[in-house]
Amino acid sequence: MEQHTQQVTPLMTKRLDPTRLLTGGAALAAAVVAVVAGVSMAAGDRRGMVLPLAAVVGIAVAVLALTRFAGYVLLMLAVRSCVDLFKLTGPSAGRADSAGTARAMDPSTLLAVLFLLAAGLWLAAQLSRRGRLRGSPLTWAMLLVGASSVVSALGASQPANSLLEALRILTVVVMFVVLEQLMPDTAAIRRVLLACYASLVLALGYTVVLSLLGNPPAEVKGDFTRISGTFSQSTTFGRYLMFMVIFGFAVYRFLDRRLRVALGVLLALSLLFLLLTNTRSALLGAAIGLVVVAALHRSKRMLVTLCVVAVAGVALVPAVGERFAQLGTSRSVGGDPTGNTLAWRMGYWTEIVTLADRNPVTGIGPNMTQRETDEAKKPHNDFLRAYVETGLLGLGAYLLMLFAFLRTARTALRRAPPGSFERGVAVGFAGCAAAFVAVSAASNVISNVVTLWYFVAFAAAASVIARPPAPNLTGEQPRRTSVPV
Repeated sequence: MEQHTQQVTPLMTKRLDPTRLLTGGAALAAAVVAVVAGVSMAAGDRRGMVLPLAAVVGIAVAVLALTRFAGYVLLMLAVRSCVDLFKLTGPSAGRADSAGTARAMDPSTLLAVLFLLAAGLWLAAQLSRRGRLRGSPLTWAMLLVGASSVVSALGASQPANSLLEALRILTVVVMFVVLEQLMPDTAAIRRVLLACYASLVLALGYTVVLSLLGNPPAEVKGDFTRISGTFSQSTTFGRYLMFMVIFGFAVYRFLDRRLRVALGVLLALSLLFLLLTNTRSALLGAAIGLVVVAALHRSKRMLVTLCVVAVAGVALVPAVGERFAQLGTSRSVGGDPTGNTLAWRMGYWTEIVTLADRNPVTGIGPNMTQRETDEAKKPHNDFLRAYVETGLLGLGAYLLMLFAFLRTARTALRRAPPGSFERGVAVGFAGCAAAFVAVSAASNVISNVVTLWYFVAFAAAASVIARPPAPNLTGEQPRRTSVPV
């Protein structure tokens, strides 16, 4: 009897093997999701196709976030540029979102919620283990921006929509805080930057492949067809490329030969598609940022190259010159979307500034301007937007954040060793910060959360370089101040 028991027990244990049960369950779930997604795709139901796939991916990403948080953050940076391909609602940049709270079901929103939850748990664990978190003046400034957005959203006439926008802003703030913790040295900075440029590989690869197949990802605005890449709008793609080009040119000289070749190809394609987005603000921002980079590197050759690229770009892509030429034409409110939008902006700004009179302290709430005007457009000016939507409290926080960006860039430039990779990072962020401030004066940069993820990644890298050497936290290695180039 005893011998019989010894033979049966292993068999029972094998049948109840949790690994096999999980594998079988995962296979069954994948099969069900595949069937549901296939049926939905055949029926033309985009939501029914995307949501089951998003659920499976979300579970896998959640497991990664709880077990390998650093890897999860790098993965998010690498793939975030492509998430808008699965967007369920229409583009909303620059106008009222007709889908309203339906955006809550977009994969980008679900990923944002998952990121906030995972980051909150991880930061709490780090605080418990270390006793404190790394921080900087820029950290506090960004936290104030996030807090003012939430406070303003609570008093909005449509708090659900406003809180959704505040949540999106919070993901940018939390991403910066997380990256400051994850980058104790230059090796970690390189890993984060590699993830950022992996996203550029995906975005450009998708755009190139579809263009070669004769179906480039683009949108038609007025008289122009503008490349939108993996994003829902050409303006978003343009600003994303703007930051990537500026930072890429800054660090290029400090990379080894193989990386320089790879980055050179990416920068050439980025410049081409930046022109094809025909986004005036992004083109001007890139020009400003690259001039800053050339000046800080003291490179006359770069300045000459920029002039040649600008002239060649206008010659090869005549639509760019035509788009800028429209600044000399007139446009009435609600008129041609490709007319003199600068004149339209100035008229619109005088209209919306009075909205802040309702609540000058905390504003009307994030993302509410377009719901309070007949034109149903966003402010196209982040300074004015901060005042109207978050009041004097939010405007003060926003201006403090801009000052902190520039101060961080200046400090990083002073502390980065000459001729080092850190110097390239500091120069790159200085160029990006200058472009950010300039473009914010006539665009909705703060609403392009996807592009801000990469901007704050560059900001966090510069913040690490700007941070003075300090006594090590428990269990940490001292920060290296340079790497071989």
